[in-house]
Amino acid sequence: MTDWTEQTQTARLWFEQLRDDICKEFEQIEREAGSDAAFDYAQWEREEEGSEDPGGGTRGLMKGKVFEKVGVNVSTVRGSFAPEFAATINGASAEEPDFTATGISLVAHMANPHVPAVHMNTRFLTTQAAWFGGGADLNPPIPYEQDTEEFHACFRAACAAHNPTYYERFRKWADDYFYIPHRGVHRGVGGIFYDHLECADAAAFDRHLAFTQDVGTAFLDIFPRLVRRRMESDFTEADKQQQLEWRGRYAEFNLVYDRGTLFGLKTGGNIDAILMSLPPHAVWR
Repeated sequence: MTDWTEQTQTARLWFEQLRDDICKEFEQIEREAGSDAAFDYAQWEREEEGSEDPGGGTRGLMKGKVFEKVGVNVSTVRGSFAPEFAATINGASAEEPDFTATGISLVAHMANPHVPAVHMNTRFLTTQAAWFGGGADLNPPIPYEQDTEEFHACFRAACAAHNPTYYERFRKWADDYFYIPHRGVHRGVGGIFYDHLECADAAAFDRHLAFTQDVGTAFLDIFPRLVRRRMESDFTEADKQQQLEWRGRYAEFNLVYDRGTLFGLKTGGNIDAILMSLPPHAVWR
């Protein structure tokens, strides 16, 4: 079995740098809006019986004038899956339940309903296998075709730099994954989603890390542009109501179907960090 300790640390450092760059940019947007909002960071440590170093992470949370609630979390955890959960994870089993996982996860709920909410995460996991996963998807309560096209174009370019098949494959994966079956609707206007980019060796790790870095860079490029475009738009009470009802569906997906939520809960993650994806306010009719 390959020792992925060095690669896990390399990935971790990148995720932390991406976190710092994103948070700095989001705080700058708040400054431009006349707000002094800033991220509040809280460290957490994971506990697992029999493990000397189960890891932990940092939860970053900001509530401001533009970002009603945005969470940017990084974590690096290690340990053993419960036997029944191990059977559902790539490369793990009841006999070989050990894992490591490092990644960044971001969800932003915006004050102005004309500004799209967004989700982004990238991660590196090891069991008996090692792989990257992640992506980003746009979730506008009030969709704008221009925003949707530019968001997809940015990730199309990031994918094209690495593999000509990536964008169509990962766009469809996002459409299939970010779907609410009991509502019969998609969660938003899509993006890309990928998983199990397998690392057979160190060279494959380097290739897939480079792609994952470009996904993070693409997000940092496009989303702040969309925020600045819409954050001063006038909106009505009906617009706000539409946003709150849409947020209810977002919450339904994350609590019922999202695999990241389940992974966090099943591996003893920090509850506040796991559930930071939930909107600050929502309504159901």
